[in-house]
Amino acid sequence: MNYFTTSLMKNLFSNDNNLPAFEQAVTELFRSELEKSLNEILAYELTAFLDYEPYARTNNENSRNGSYQRKFDTKYGTITLNIPRDRMGEFFTSLLPKYRRRDLFTETTILDLFEEGMSHSEICSMIQKLCGARYSKQTISNITDKALECVDSFKNRILNKEYAIVYLDGTSMPLRRDTVSREMVHIALGITVEGTKEILGYMIAPNESAEIWEELLKDLKSRGVERISLFCTDGLSGMENVIQDIFPGSKIQRCLVHIQRNICAKVRVSDRKEVANEFKEVYRSKSKEEALTSLKKFIDKWKHKYPSMVKSLSNNDYLFTFYDYPESVRHTIYSTNLIEGNNKQLKRSFKKKEQFPTEKSEEKYLVIQFNRYNEKNMNHVHRGFGQTTREDWFKS
Repeated sequence: MNYFTTSLMKNLFSNDNNLPAFEQAVTELFRSELEKSLNEILAYELTAFLDYEPYARTNNENSRNGSYQRKFDTKYGTITLNIPRDRMGEFFTSLLPKYRRRDLFTETTILDLFEEGMSHSEICSMIQKLCGARYSKQTISNITDKALECVDSFKNRILNKEYAIVYLDGTSMPLRRDTVSREMVHIALGITVEGTKEILGYMIAPNESAEIWEELLKDLKSRGVERISLFCTDGLSGMENVIQDIFPGSKIQRCLVHIQRNICAKVRVSDRKEVANEFKEVYRSKSKEEALTSLKKFIDKWKHKYPSMVKSLSNNDYLFTFYDYPESVRHTIYSTNLIEGNNKQLKRSFKKKEQFPTEKSEEKYLVIQFNRYNEKNMNHVHRGFGQTTREDWFKS
């Protein structure tokens, strides 16, 4: 039994029935042994570099020149390393990258906690508990800045030439610009002809507007998108013109769930359940012809009691576009529920933060979440899309 295992057993028996004390003692044992081993390796490295043992006589022009201390944070706590020096300043250890002050476990843990939506102050507290190292919020920010490389690659990556459908939806998040205010994150989520989902792009602006959506769609086009069969949107004013200007061959589907909410908001509470159920029956019809017939009956029934509600339906040209596509995908393409579900997940994770201190920090968080979504879905065919072909989406 060597010294390490002897110490381990000693701590086990001396902390009998006290698991926290045993874990603390074992962590300290690992920390001290790691510190000792790394310092020995550093000394061996210099010996190999100079090609002579300590205290040996040599004609070598170069020689040992003491050492300097460097703190290094590990999963077991902070260790002190004695970095050896040579007189000619030619020795550099290969054991540790230059200027690195923490191991990859610590940095990976910090990035993982950031991905989960923890604030910088919460991460500081957690890392101190895990590793015994004190980090400032600025240090945490510097480490998470590595995600900025992901931001650039995400925003500049080449996209597919064709998408079966693209959902456009926005979600608001609190952002500080001198003062804190909720700003809109405009998000485009696409499904390929093969049926795989991905977040295509995003833009942050104080308010949702057709101008920002126009900028986002132009960005998608500049990154290789040539054709999109169908867009599904919530009906923001001006969106139809923007889509037709940039992707003139695309069809448009207004989100029927949004329309249902809007018409229910225009009727009395006592009528809302009946109106909602009857409107659901309209867009759950088997065919477009049946849906148009059901819509006419719906309008005739309610037009005298709620003329403004009925007028909003009569003037909509994009209610039933989803019937132009195979039945297997209609449940997915008549509403923006798919992208709204993703946006809700963004907010669930974000609730752990109070606000984003800068737009840069918000982008770091968003792209980490978007990359996670894309990686999760890159090989998963969305329900119903496996039964369609390219010709179902692009008939000409």
